Order: sequence, then structure tokens, then C-alpha cells
Amino acid sequence: MQDSGLWQAVLGEIELSISRGNFVTWFKNTQLVRQNDDVVTVGVPNIFVKNQLEKKFNDLVLEVLAKNGLKPGRVEYKIHTGMASSRKSDSEDAGPTSTIELVKTTARTQATIANITHSYRQGLNDRYNFENFVVGAGNELAYAACQAIATNPGTKYNPLFLYGGVGIGKTHLIQAVGNEILAKKPDARIIYASTEQFVQEFVDALRFKKNTSSFAGFYRGADVLIVDDVQFLAGKERVQEEFFHTFNALYQANHQIIMSSDKPPKDIPTLEERLRSRFAWGMTIDMQTPDFETRCAILHTKASDQNFALPQDVVEFLATRVQNNIRELEGALTQLIAFCEMRSVEPDIRIATTMFEGVKGRPKHVTARSIIERTAKHFHVSIDDILGPKRDKDIVVPRQIAMYMLRSELHLSFPKIAHELGRKDHTTAIHSIEKIQRELSYESSIRQSINELKEKLYA
Repeated sequence: MQDSGLWQAVLGEIELSISRGNFVTWFKNTQLVRQNDDVVTVGVPNIFVKNQLEKKFNDLVLEVLAKNGLKPGRVEYKIHTGMASSRKSDSEDAGPTSTIELVKTTARTQATIANITHSYRQGLNDRYNFENFVVGAGNELAYAACQAIATNPGTKYNPLFLYGGVGIGKTHLIQAVGNEILAKKPDARIIYASTEQFVQEFVDALRFKKNTSSFAGFYRGADVLIVDDVQFLAGKERVQEEFFHTFNALYQANHQIIMSSDKPPKDIPTLEERLRSRFAWGMTIDMQTPDFETRCAILHTKASDQNFALPQDVVEFLATRVQNNIRELEGALTQLIAFCEMRSVEPDIRIATTMFEGVKGRPKHVTARSIIERTAKHFHVSIDDILGPKRDKDIVVPRQIAMYMLRSELHLSFPKIAHELGRKDHTTAIHSIEKIQRELSYESSIRQSINELKEKLYA
């Protein structure tokens, strides 16, 4: 079968398996460019079609190719220069020749844009909603702000900037906003994208289209723009420039902007000052590690979602052992459920203890020495300085944080902590730990440093 015939057969089968709108938007203007045993190259008209075929339809394409006798190792999608023009009729090459034809062309363009916008709404995961988000002391302000935005996007808390450590629910919450808005207004143009996706699409637009007008128009046409992990804008000057103009266009139009990061705007390195200030225009909220009660509630909720009865002592056992990351907490629960279901046994504390003995959120490699070494490295000071007599502020603060970590993570006694830090008087340890505990309630940089230290220790 010739290339063109093969691809037409593939398209015919795909058309029967997806909606008409999806087929017209993503497949109609594609063609088979080349093929060999390893790779099939499909030509596509623009970056949006390329991204969608890669992310959503690649498995379907491979499956249909196999049915038609072709089993490549992979399919690659490339923007094929001149492809659109090669499919036009002679009259179309001359451009619209009447007002009616111009209106038809504009309508087709608008329909394509509408379909693209609809597809990007699917970037939202419908599992993330307000109903299954567990609210606790560390996230209740963020939860309330997100609910307010979902009710009246663009009028309150714009932009919203959520920050905090890995695996504490930021992505769940910001996607819940998008899903709630769509539930109330299905035609809303919601764009959810990771910063990595935004960067890659911008680079592809530069590489293949020589300009960024289509890319810019797409993102600036959003009613709500949700961007995850904006800390990855750091160091990317051209992308920051584009994001700056996108931000301004949306903000001036009173369209909602929601962002998440692992650190507050002021702590994102090499971020342009004009972006840093704009990120703080609306509301900036620190989402903190869930406390013990919240972790227990999360476990009960997740277990209930899977119709799995979890005894209270097992819940408390898991909540004690996994303290810093909701994803790890859910992962531990998943392991326990799988173990019990495969063996047809009921979960109990004996099984949980056997499976997770020694975890305690503190792996065996976390020792007093490793905490001191990691703290020194984090603050770019030497271990000798932390253990020595110097009283410079840039050494005293890391020393105090190291003492706090020895107490909170290893539960060492005050005399033992003083000994590990080379101090004779344990009252120094008491004073230092109490100081850090006070500052945790109002100093975000201290919280950020401790969260980062914990993540690195337990990685």
C-alpha cells in the first residue's frame, strides 16, 4: 500500500473511533511524511496539533497503524512546512475572493480555535475537585481562596500564587478551581499547563514558526490561566518575557491567573523583578505540610474512596511514619491495600508494622551527622563552622536549624543535641529550638528551608 493510501486507511479507522470534532481538529490536516521499520513520521500543520497528538492520541495512532500492517517503534509528529498550502485548491491559493468566502474562512478559524481551547480544558484532571480535597490547618486559607475564585474568577485574589513543598496538594487545589469553573460554565476557556509545557511550546513556536503570535494568542485568550511550578521560569529570559506579556494581557482583561511554586516569588532565583512584583499583586499563600490530624483524614478519605476499611490504629501508624508528603502517604496506603487485596486479608497493625517497619518518615540513613551535613550544605557553610564557636548570623541560623531538625526528626534529648553540635551547655539547644519554633509561625524563609531540608534528607 502506498504511503498516502496507508495513511488514508489509518485516518478512516480513527475517524470511526473518536468524535467528529476531535477528528477534524487534530487529524484532518495531517499526512504521512515518511516511514521505516522503526519510525513513522506524521506531518502536522501547527504546534497545537503536534502536542495533542503526542499527549492524547499517540497510543491510538500506534494501534491503528498496527492493524494496517505497520508496527514502528514510535511515531514522531513534525510540523510540515507548506503542508497546509499543498492541500488547497487553486481558488483557495488565491485567497478569499469575496466577503462571503472571507466570513467562511474566519468561521473555520474560530471553530478550530474553539476546538483547541476545548482540548486544553482536558488538561485538567477531573479527579481533582473540592469535594475530595482534605482541608486542614496548613491549607485552609488556600482552600478558601480557591473556592472564592471558583465562584467569581477574575474579581478576587487575582493573581493567586500558592507555594509550598512537594506533594502537599497544590496541584490538586489549583486544578479543582478549573474543574469547578467548568462545572458552572462549560464554555469557559480554561488553560491548565505546567511551566515545562509552556516553555516547550514556546521553544517549539520559535523553532518551527519563526514567530510566537499563534502561541501568544492561544494563552492570552484564556478566561482562566492555571500554571503549575512557575519556579521553572527561573533563568529562561525569553520565556519570562513572553510570560510577562501574557500575564499583563490577562490581568488587564480581568481574566483569572493562578500559579503554583515550591517557593514564594521573592525566593525564586533569577526571576525578573517585574514578574516577581506582579506575582505578588494578588494573594500569595504558603501551603504547609499537613499536620497529624490532616494526614489521618487524608488516609480515611482515600481508603473510603476505594471502599477499603482502615482501622484507626493503622491510620495513625501510617500518619506517623509518613509526615512530609501527601503523595508518599497515598503511596503507602496503595501498597497496603494492594498487599491485603492480593492475599485476601484484612489490614491490621501487625501487617502495617511488618510492611513499613523502620520507615517512620525517617529512613535509617537519616542520622544526626547527615542532618548536620545536609544543613551545612544547604546554607553553604562548612561543618566546622556549624560545630565551631563563631557567632556570625550566617552561621548561627544554620546551627539553630540543625538543632531544631535533630529534635523534630530524631527526637534527641537536649543534652544529646548540644553534644552533637559541640556545645557543653544544653540550654543553648533549648533556646535555639524554641527560637526556630517561634519563627516558623511567621517567617516563610525558615519554613521553606526546613521543608527543603526534609525533602533532601528523605529523597
